[in-house]
Amino acid sequence: MTLLDFRLIDSSTIPLDGLTSHVGNTPLLPLRKLSLGLSPRVKVFFKAEWFNPGGSVKDRPALNIIQNALINGDLGNGKRLLDSTSGNMGISYATFGAALGIPVTLAIPASASPERLTLLRALGAEVILTDPSEGSDGAIMVARQLATERPDLYWYANQYSNPANWQAHYLSTGPEILAQTNGQVTHFIAGLGTSGTLMGTGKYLRDHLPNVQIISMQPDAPFHGLEGLKHMPTAIKPGIYDESLADRNLGIRTEDTHAMTLRLAREEGLFVGISSGAAAVAALQVASQLDEGVVVTVFPDAGYKYLSDRSLWESK
Repeated sequence: MTLLDFRLIDSSTIPLDGLTSHVGNTPLLPLRKLSLGLSPRVKVFFKAEWFNPGGSVKDRPALNIIQNALINGDLGNGKRLLDSTSGNMGISYATFGAALGIPVTLAIPASASPERLTLLRALGAEVILTDPSEGSDGAIMVARQLATERPDLYWYANQYSNPANWQAHYLSTGPEILAQTNGQVTHFIAGLGTSGTLMGTGKYLRDHLPNVQIISMQPDAPFHGLEGLKHMPTAIKPGIYDESLADRNLGIRTEDTHAMTLRLAREEGLFVGISSGAAAVAALQVASQLDEGVVVTVFPDAGYKYLSDRSLWESK
């Protein structure tokens, strides 16, 4: 099944107030110092997704998945929301689960940062640690097994194959970027994890700007240590991923990502997470090849959940 086979469901009919009303509408900010070497007719912008209440871009799909499940009657009557996560999606589930009274169970690799695990437990989520050597794919297998064994207890949200994931970006991220750039965006870049950001935002932009370039970014090797990103050739491919949507794909080196993440903090004052560093590497690589254009990417989260990785932040 491809992206275009899914039926778009607009869950905006559910009233939103309080915490959930502040998801989306994040700032679109420019890279300034790091783009000084580019053509003066090239601009690079990023969506600052840590402004979401749960602290990451994953608030968008998590809330849309929960809304759709409530509309469809999948959640309620004591059922627990179950999913696998590398961290951010779980934090978003746990945030809205606590706010809306929905119990949450999460399978997550034991290698996830201590900050993420502490946040999940503080928010009341049940955390099931999975084999760290198997990464996010191992967590997926554990969640699938639990869902099969206890369908009476769990509703499996399945973020990797749930169309409400990419639809959240079609309904929010894409329209925001189009409006914030006054329709001038020429290149959109997003990392591949679940692929929801690229699929939903990319499809919306292409529907409205047929000539826009959609570019996917992923680690250049299977063993990379870049939390939240997948090396698609060797990973379990998400059901929502349609590789034909992107005009091209960039492989990003872990070493370049770490160096860029530190540069963003020290040169731009942007204390962001590792996947944001990867997005910056890709965006600047694309921008350096242009004479003119407006390049937009997504910075998924801030750096606070990575503080325990001292090798990333210590002086170099």
